[in-house]
Amino acid sequence: MSNFDPFDFNQAIPIINEDTEFFPLLSQQDEDEMSNADLPESLSILPLRNTVLFPGVVIPITVGRDKSIKLVKDAYKGDRIIGVVSQQNMAIEDPTFDQLNKVGTVAMIIKILQMPDGNTTVIIQGKQRFRLSDQIQSDPYIKAFIERFEEKKHKATREFNALLSSIKEMALQIIQLSPHIPSEAGIAIKNIESPAFLINFISSNLNADLSFKQQLLEMADLEKRASKVLEQLNVELQLLELKTQIQNKVRGDLDKQQRDYFLNQQLKTIQEELGGNTPDLEMEDLRKRAKSKKWSKEVDEHFNKELDKLARINPAAADYSVQVNYLELLLELPWNDFTKDNFDLHRARRVLDRDHYGLDKVKQRIIEYLAVLKLKRNMKAPILCLVGPPGVGKTSLGKSIAKALGRKYTRMALGGIRDEAEIRGHRKTYIGAMPGRIIQSLKKAGASNPVFVLDEIDKVGSDFRGDPSSALLEVLDPEQNNAFYDHYVELDYDLSNVMFIATANSLTNIQPALLDRMEIIEVNGYTIEEKIEIAKKHLIPKQRELHGLQPKDVAIRPKVIEKIIDEYTRESGVRGLEKKIGSIVRGIATHVVMEDPLPKQIDAATVEQILGAPIFDKEFYESNEVAGVVTGLAWTQVGGDILYIESSLSPGKGKLTLTGNLGDVMKESASIAMAYLRANADEFGIDYGVFDKWDVHIHVPAGATPKDGPSAGITMLTALASSFTQRKVKEKLAMTGEITLRGKVLPVGGIKEKILAAKRADIKEVILSKANKKDVLEIKEDYIKDLTFHYVTEMHEVVNLALLKQQVKKPKKLVLDEA
Repeated sequence: MSNFDPFDFNQAIPIINEDTEFFPLLSQQDEDEMSNADLPESLSILPLRNTVLFPGVVIPITVGRDKSIKLVKDAYKGDRIIGVVSQQNMAIEDPTFDQLNKVGTVAMIIKILQMPDGNTTVIIQGKQRFRLSDQIQSDPYIKAFIERFEEKKHKATREFNALLSSIKEMALQIIQLSPHIPSEAGIAIKNIESPAFLINFISSNLNADLSFKQQLLEMADLEKRASKVLEQLNVELQLLELKTQIQNKVRGDLDKQQRDYFLNQQLKTIQEELGGNTPDLEMEDLRKRAKSKKWSKEVDEHFNKELDKLARINPAAADYSVQVNYLELLLELPWNDFTKDNFDLHRARRVLDRDHYGLDKVKQRIIEYLAVLKLKRNMKAPILCLVGPPGVGKTSLGKSIAKALGRKYTRMALGGIRDEAEIRGHRKTYIGAMPGRIIQSLKKAGASNPVFVLDEIDKVGSDFRGDPSSALLEVLDPEQNNAFYDHYVELDYDLSNVMFIATANSLTNIQPALLDRMEIIEVNGYTIEEKIEIAKKHLIPKQRELHGLQPKDVAIRPKVIEKIIDEYTRESGVRGLEKKIGSIVRGIATHVVMEDPLPKQIDAATVEQILGAPIFDKEFYESNEVAGVVTGLAWTQVGGDILYIESSLSPGKGKLTLTGNLGDVMKESASIAMAYLRANADEFGIDYGVFDKWDVHIHVPAGATPKDGPSAGITMLTALASSFTQRKVKEKLAMTGEITLRGKVLPVGGIKEKILAAKRADIKEVILSKANKKDVLEIKEDYIKDLTFHYVTEMHEVVNLALLKQQVKKPKKLVLDEA
């Protein structure tokens, strides 16, 4: 029970204040009456966590458990008699009957005090020992049958009296040597008449563990118990004398620095008394672990230098723990520890194909890397950057690559990082210094060649604390990262074997110098066919397993999956599709649990029943009944889309009006198209006077959505040409491309997404810049087999292909008169 060092009588000294009473010491007669009192057949049992109650001793205990509070309150209302038993394991919060010691003490509750901190303190006095028999109840608190503990009668022999005298003398010496124990404790011991109470009183206050005190409580022979107490007192007295001797050796006027030195000298003196200068176990452990490391000679010299510095630091100083943490980090870093690569290319391909559908470029790049690594064995790892819209599997692809290579996997989220120290670490001079997250991730991975995913690299910020993207330049430069310098480690660390895979949604926010160091691989959106396959092979089995259903419970046909994709999601990836499939699976799970009838095959009606009415209308081509309406192709963050550009003429003065929430670039495209049409009116069969007598209005529907970019140039030109010539546009034709004042058609981006959008909208012909032909060739033929592509370089080719009836000749070049 006692927490004082080395011997404490305070808890057994009578408590005297305005809220308590004085409890006198027991006489021999009181002791006899107490031990001979009748025992009840059963008692409510109060478990004690960290103390043992002895007969006759008064102690305060803090009651915190709900069961214990109810027990003492119920007992206080009655006869105030309870059974007190210590736990076998003090760590158990709510012990059972079997987890209690079998010998305890009958106790009387003297007083219950509600303390200012909200705790309940109970003052109890031990009466006599008992032995637990059988449990009666466990709720609301333990109640059990008890038996009398038979104690062996002692004789007042000369030896026994000498033993008691020795105990008293030794206890008084301990009190005298301990300045924190009040002198009243010595007076109390001198006035104790009863031998049994003297032994119990001192046993209760010994600086010994719980098991030793319980052992004393269970001893029936008082003489043996007295011998045990005398042994423990002897140990305590020796420790006190030794402590006094050590203090005398280093006594003097001490300032703070001398006081730290004094504490260290105490430790050394104790080691000398134990038998010589024992080496510091912590330093020996660090030195032993360093011998097994595969680090270079430079690192080994630096470690030993820092270890010697640790030996010179006072263990009580704050710098000591900082130095230990630094040395621990050096030991835990995987210096030249590599996992063995699996060079089975067929297995790697199977792993990548099993985990991800499509993404052929990335898979082929990994296979190439493995092939070269197998031949050369020490190739520098590539720095790949997967760029694409959300939900296409960029991050999860890193796990598959690690699995295919047989390497460790670690990931670092860069989104929102603004502190350069997150990359390079803090200098050790700062309070709370720690290594950068690159080093921490390698320590966690436990290998120097993991697959390291740098997630959302385009969302790295910068402020007054530094520029993390600039700090990443050294990390992601294959020519520099073999000597990456972390401010905390203060040593060069080789990152050239780490396979870094960065992910980004867009390249526009990435620093150009950082972009130059990475190999860009575009992970574009999926086609409907690809999404259907992904749903069948990955999403549906995953959601089915997450929701505890069997394969027979979830059967969704491809046509139904296509309906979910078209009418309930609008994205390049499959994250939204997975959520919708999860909703359907939850709906199925509800029907299975409620045993409601549900069709074996999920059809369109069931989908609408679970998901509600369709959210999006499928993008179908609308026939152009009037001149001036053209279908264009656009790129969005969630994939491709089609948009209509409408133009109309009205009597006026040649004013050009643009509506539809257009950006500056799209407005410029309209101006360029109008200027080109005016400059080449003859070739298009347009009277020049029309431009000054008619106002032109160009509108792009969905006015609430901002639109910008140069790819609508040829679409605007075609719309204006159609309006001024009143020639309709061909059916099921769409186009995309940038225009110039010279009449050239330039290439644009996002071709795959735009082509897939055209396919979804039932477009049959697409007009593109000739320079975009390479982008079309990268798309699988199965996905574009029903489309016809027209590749152009001049604006007049666009008009000839798009408009019906009259053909427009190639505009003549203007020859300036030299005069």
